[in-house]
Amino acid sequence: MEPKRKTILALQKMKAEGEKISVLTAYDYALARIMDEAGIDVILVGDSVGTVVSGHDTTLPVTMEEMIYHTRAVVRGSRQALVVADLPFLSYQVDLRDARLNAGRLIKEGGAQAVKLEGGENQAATIRAITAMDIPVMGHIGLTPQSIHRMGGYRVQGRQEAQARQLLADAQAVEAAGAFALVLEGIPRYLARDISNAVSIPTIGIGAGVYCDGQVLVIHDILGLCEKYSPKFVKKFADVSGTIRGGVDAYIREVKDAAFPATEHSFD
Repeated sequence: MEPKRKTILALQKMKAEGEKISVLTAYDYALARIMDEAGIDVILVGDSVGTVVSGHDTTLPVTMEEMIYHTRAVVRGSRQALVVADLPFLSYQVDLRDARLNAGRLIKEGGAQAVKLEGGENQAATIRAITAMDIPVMGHIGLTPQSIHRMGGYRVQGRQEAQARQLLADAQAVEAAGAFALVLEGIPRYLARDISNAVSIPTIGIGAGVYCDGQVLVIHDILGLCEKYSPKFVKKFADVSGTIRGGVDAYIREVKDAAFPATEHSFD
C-alpha cells in the first residue's frame, strides 16, 4: 500500500500538539529517497541549490527551469514527506500574474505540494494571490537570501527594536495572507519565540533557535558536503565528505595498480 504524504494540515496539527517538525533541503532523487525513508516531515527543494550544487555565490542566479527540474527529481524520490519548492528570484516579485503562473508551474510541472517565497508585508498580496489558486504557500522572513544586497550580506536580522517590531508585523501579515507555515531565518532566538507564540501557523527555524515549531537545514551542510560556507547555526551530523574522498582515493589507487576491475567485475 502506497504510504500517504504529510499534508499542510498534518503540520498544523503537529504545532497544536507540540510536536517538532523536521525539515531538510534536497535537490535530487537519491538523497530525497534516503531522507524520505528516514522519516523526514518536509523536504524543501530550496533555491540554495544555486550555492551548494551549482557553485554560485548567491541564490540569485537560480531559474524557474532549474527549480522545476530539481523538484521533479525530489518528488520521484519521496513518498511520505511534504515537498515544498522555492520560488526563485524574479519569479514572483515583478507582478502577480508571474507569481501565480510560476507557483502553478512548480505544482503542475514540478509535482510539489506547496511553494515557498521570501518576504513579509511587502509580499502579502502575492501570498494572497497564490493561495487564492488553492496553492499552499510557506512564507520566509528574517534573513532572506534573495535580499542579500539590501541587507549587505548574510547578517542576523531583528536585533534592533524597530527591526524586531517589523519582523513581528511581517509574520502576522504572512499568516493573514493565508500562508500555512513560516520560515524564520537568522533572527535572535527570543524574537523567534515571540513570533512563534504570536502566530497560529507553524514556524520553521534556521538560525533562529530552539523555540520555533520546527527546524530546517541544508542537507549538504549537515553531511559535511559543503565546505564553502560554515554558518554558526549549522551542525555537522555526519562527515560524508570524508567517506566519499576515501572511496575516490581507493578507486584511483586500484585503477592505477590494475587491481580494478578484477575477474568478478569482468565478462567472459
